[in-house]
Amino acid sequence: MNIPKKALAGIALAATAALGLTACGSNAGSASDASASAGSGSGDITVYNAQHDTLTKEWVDAFTKETGIKVTIRQGSDTELSNQIVQEGQASPADVFLTENSPAMAQVENAGLFADVDKATLDQVPAEFRPSTGKWTGIAARSTVFVYDKNKISDDKLPKSMLDLANPEWKGKWAASPSGADFQAIVAALLELKGEAATEEWLKGMKENFKAYKGNSTAMKAVNAGEVDGALIYHYYYYGDQAKTGENSKNVTPYYFKNQDPGAFLSVSGGGVLKSSKHAADAQAFLKFITGKKGQEVLKNGTSFEYAIASQVDANAKLVPIKELQAPTVDPAKLNSAKVTELMTKAGLL
Repeated sequence: MNIPKKALAGIALAATAALGLTACGSNAGSASDASASAGSGSGDITVYNAQHDTLTKEWVDAFTKETGIKVTIRQGSDTELSNQIVQEGQASPADVFLTENSPAMAQVENAGLFADVDKATLDQVPAEFRPSTGKWTGIAARSTVFVYDKNKISDDKLPKSMLDLANPEWKGKWAASPSGADFQAIVAALLELKGEAATEEWLKGMKENFKAYKGNSTAMKAVNAGEVDGALIYHYYYYGDQAKTGENSKNVTPYYFKNQDPGAFLSVSGGGVLKSSKHAADAQAFLKFITGKKGQEVLKNGTSFEYAIASQVDANAKLVPIKELQAPTVDPAKLNSAKVTELMTKAGLL
């Protein structure tokens, strides 16, 4: 039988993607291995996971225990996995995509690859923590903070706004991790809130003033070690370290900009079901579970220190309550990762 060349190409792409999942299994396989013996559900699902592997493992183990549905995890970064899903298209073996930040979700949505999220799941998540389109939903959140050394910056000298960090008086005094999806999400929010011209100007000032580190935890360690006065990161790096030994944050204090400032941005972690999923019902069930009471209590009671946002579950008691953050309103579906990359590259930050 003659098979058309296009069909052969599609088969090859699907086979390559499947092999890629197997090849990456050693790093994330513990979650699927642990859940495989928990029961035999109606099938199994594959999750492309850009969230913290420990957090997702907790979700997976609890979900499998309750439903018997097995879960295989492919671990990667926001951008890595969103790009892969777009490249794989309808041939993607992924059933569910989870991220740390919203721009990667918006990229997949804009490619037309998400199915609608079940209404019962959307109803569990307040409107401010999910996109207006209903093509995916928020599953957790993390707040932008400026961590600083109190011995170097007095309270009256703290920046009133994140935008102040581009001013000359902050030259050489603060750090960030510009190559990470976390920081790029903050810039995406700035772009949505203040527009392209203001964002471009701020990035120009940032380039003049900041010191680059790879990773938020590394930037915080630099503040703790006295290398810089402050750093723009997400809140949970501080709380996570404090919950352990505190050795990388003992000289550090988190400062919240509040007042709907761009620096008060609350980044929504996303979850969505791929339109191409061959296990759509099970995939939707997983998304409903992690946004449900049991899934959100993993955030409340666990060690991720990310914010619970759904099913009326309170955040971890150690965190500043979400209502007190005074975060600006940003539609997660409008965060433009492609434009952010363009502007940060132009500014010499990438």
